[in-house]
Amino acid sequence: MLISMTGYGRAECDLRNMVFAVEIKSLNSKQLDFSVKIPVFLKEKEMEIRSWLGGELQRGKIELGIYQEIKEGAAGWSINRPVVEDYIRQLKEITGLNDPVDPQQLIEVAMRLPDTMVSEKDKLQEDDWIRLRASMQAALDELNAFREQEGKALEKDIRQRINNILQLLSQVAPFEEDRLVAVRNRILSALEELGQNHSTDPGRVEQEMIFYLEKMDITEEKVRLDNHCRFFLETLDAASPAGKKLGFIAQEIGREINTLGSKASDANIQRLVVEMKDELEKIKEQLLNVL
Repeated sequence: MLISMTGYGRAECDLRNMVFAVEIKSLNSKQLDFSVKIPVFLKEKEMEIRSWLGGELQRGKIELGIYQEIKEGAAGWSINRPVVEDYIRQLKEITGLNDPVDPQQLIEVAMRLPDTMVSEKDKLQEDDWIRLRASMQAALDELNAFREQEGKALEKDIRQRINNILQLLSQVAPFEEDRLVAVRNRILSALEELGQNHSTDPGRVEQEMIFYLEKMDITEEKVRLDNHCRFFLETLDAASPAGKKLGFIAQEIGREINTLGSKASDANIQRLVVEMKDELEKIKEQLLNVL
């Protein structure tokens, strides 16, 4: 079963007269890459959050944001004025000094950014952490559901393209025998034109021709390509994430297709090889987003 690295999950909880929104985004990446934006009072839990998410998501560019919004009439909170003023200064710099900006809009944007509110409770309470942890788990569950749904679509497309390569491979056989006969006749014709057939040992010519035709034989490449494709399909059915493993198998498939093309010496087989390469390139593109 394939799982996509792309996903999004969101959950909310009420805490300290505030509404906390937890958002987790995931994009494709070769390694595990974290970006965490959390309120100041949660900083002591940042390493625990990173470790937990890393174990759950394994790979990808992960962005976790926990955003807070004060509830109307809530007590026990005050504006973190230095932080808000610094946000507004930076926003003005971004918009440009000569552009008229509505101060109210700047304040609204700034107040949605982290650490703009401070609580009378300057220490994280255990109950607070339990509720926030539950919200993060809910957001993670939603993200994983998204990843699995997209993974099914990717798997369907990739499986079809591997089957297309196998189908193209099966079309090589009808051209294979005619190709060897054509090469043999071409060599004999060249010898006749050069007048070499009268002065050369026919047995030696036949021996050299057999050696040459054996070098052009593509039976091993066909067998290995078939085996790699079937191993790829078996790996697709594995329960654990196999994106990297599938990438390695795709490389082996590419090597056999390339060797098949270099030894083909036949326009019809070359056409089939080009179509195989096209299918494989699309598979490789899809695998970049697979966990």
